Amino acid sequence: MTIKDLKPASVWNNFYGITRIPRPSKHEGKIQEYLLRWGKEHGVDVFRDDTGNIIFSVPATPGFEDRKGVIMQAHMDMVPQKTADTKHDFLTDPIETVVDGEWVKAKGTTLGADNGIGVALALSVLEDKSLKHGPLELLVTYDEETGMTGANCLKPGVLKGDILLNLDSEEEGELCTGCAGGIDGTADFAYRTYAAPEGSVGCKVTVKGMKGGHSGMDISLWRANANKVLCRILLPLLDPFGVKVASFKGGSLRNAIPFEAEAELLVPKKEYKAFSAAVEKAFSEIKFEYQHSDPDMLLLVDKVAAPARYISPKVIVSAFKAILACPHGVKRMSDTLPGLTETSTNMAIVRTEKGHLTVHSLTRSSIDTAKMALSDSIRHTFELAGAKYRTAGAYSGWTPLLGTPMIHVLEETYERLFGAKLHITATHGGLECAIMGAKYPNWEMVSIGPTIMYPHSPDERLKIDTVGKCWEFLVAVLENIPKK
Repeated sequence: MTIKDLKPASVWNNFYGITRIPRPSKHEGKIQEYLLRWGKEHGVDVFRDDTGNIIFSVPATPGFEDRKGVIMQAHMDMVPQKTADTKHDFLTDPIETVVDGEWVKAKGTTLGADNGIGVALALSVLEDKSLKHGPLELLVTYDEETGMTGANCLKPGVLKGDILLNLDSEEEGELCTGCAGGIDGTADFAYRTYAAPEGSVGCKVTVKGMKGGHSGMDISLWRANANKVLCRILLPLLDPFGVKVASFKGGSLRNAIPFEAEAELLVPKKEYKAFSAAVEKAFSEIKFEYQHSDPDMLLLVDKVAAPARYISPKVIVSAFKAILACPHGVKRMSDTLPGLTETSTNMAIVRTEKGHLTVHSLTRSSIDTAKMALSDSIRHTFELAGAKYRTAGAYSGWTPLLGTPMIHVLEETYERLFGAKLHITATHGGLECAIMGAKYPNWEMVSIGPTIMYPHSPDERLKIDTVGKCWEFLVAVLENIPKK
């Protein structure tokens, strides 16, 4: 069985079509052309705005002209993550999907259900001429995952609707009415390099197999951070064994918990065996701590060609200490919504390149002052260690607005269809609603979606039956939109 055999057929066929188009963030040209072509083939008005957002529109069906206009919204880009042993080029290769029991997954990569399934649901609405609805628009934004660029560049007045129905939530049966704001931070340690000492051998130490995950949705699961794990192993062993660090690479995306990290080292030949044993001992202790959250954590210690140069030990020690001291994970849970993270940070990416060791973090909070206080704490940590620090991309959260006419429609429709109450909540992830709502303050905004587990990681999976429920819910809601 493939996803093309699943029901509802229109949704899964549209999702299949999207999976065939490479669409990592900042490389959306192919998916933009695909969406424009899709609109023309299906007789739906479509255009690309000045920056790259794709906007569709269809008129109200007869008898529904007096309903409030609805803007369905999703983003076209996906997070490009793969396992170390998977051969996949996200710029050219389609996503290979697998039906695995109740779930759809990908072969060794992210699935891109975040947010390809949201786009597929909306396209299926636009192509189904039998549905009843008021005026409809579909906004498909670009570069959501690495900066919410499409939402930031959206101009006021382009969209005409009154209600924004975001399709980027990841738990069926939940109605999201708010989200966290965020801010990016980068620490920069400048360093000099020196010629490798005689009598040294090359060694690469890799930690991998951690679950990683979405830095908003999964941060409260207390999974290991590969950057911290590797620094924790290496820092106490550098001086005793005379080890020099030639390079360090961990994590790949600001909004993904790092699940792999590696360092290339120079080790005195006579110390190699003892050093390897010490690394394995330190790793076994850490793995025991994470035996439940990251049971598949692995360590590799390999001999490699000796690097020609190594990084200033003073800088490496300062940077490793700062990485270990830097906050990572949940800072505070919400007082008003049980189980929801209020404030957190993800120390996402560490790189050594061209004389600079950089550390990138993404800090989130539903409270702006808490977000900035935690960001300042990270800044102080790295500045005390001798790094320069800068922030960028700050955005505020989306404050929940409860009891609106639209929320009443959603609650009543869900209970009528499924005999259960819709759970009203907010998300610690970032949603574009926060940015777009500031440009369209008249909008009522809500977010729904099918169940997606472990987005932003190669373990990402989409629960099949929730796609059908989400489709049924979406169709019924559009038929019951309040009048103007």
